[in-house]
Amino acid sequence: MDNRKTPKLDKRQAVDTSLRLLNEVGLDGLTLRAIARELNVQAPALYWHFKNKRELLDEMATEMSRRMFAQGRLPEDAGWQERLLAANRGLRAALLRYRDGAKVFSGSRFTGTEHAVHMEETLRALVDAGFSPGQAVRATTTAYFFTLGFVTEEQGVEPLPGERREGFDIEERAARLADFPLSAAAGADLFQDYEEGFEEGLRLVVAGIGARYGIS
Repeated sequence: MDNRKTPKLDKRQAVDTSLRLLNEVGLDGLTLRAIARELNVQAPALYWHFKNKRELLDEMATEMSRRMFAQGRLPEDAGWQERLLAANRGLRAALLRYRDGAKVFSGSRFTGTEHAVHMEETLRALVDAGFSPGQAVRATTTAYFFTLGFVTEEQGVEPLPGERREGFDIEERAARLADFPLSAAAGADLFQDYEEGFEEGLRLVVAGIGARYGIS
């Protein structure tokens, strides 16, 4: 007979609280102890659901993806380029809702299967357009890695939209790099106007995929 007590803490509640707390303290401050305190439980209660912080981050990333996919799906006849653009715009928007969202997402293992529905649709669109299955995987992951990397750097400067870390003043940087005029001028493109920079970069990636595999 199993004499273990049913945990009083709901797993979904713990994940929701963790995502909310993430915006307040960031990934470094998101400890199991801090989450337990927020939930008004003892830290060991969390270990019923999560063996360690890595398992918690996997669940947080999974919930982030569920919320992202709940925003809707493209029409079945949407082309491969449209799908890659829409998927990665949606991913960036989802990551920006959370402080350190890209760091939480990166390297996480999804514990559900909801993401596979959208993954299957995207891969199918690429294969139907003439990509081999392997090329389709490389194309989608290349765009995905670009987005994760872009948002990681973006959140290093602006942890949340409208919030900017000290040390990224464009004019101060230009003055400090005055002996390197091209590098000095690059700051205007590197550390501001992220919406425009992401869109241009993503389109470069998608255009490069088409050019590399000869598929328009």
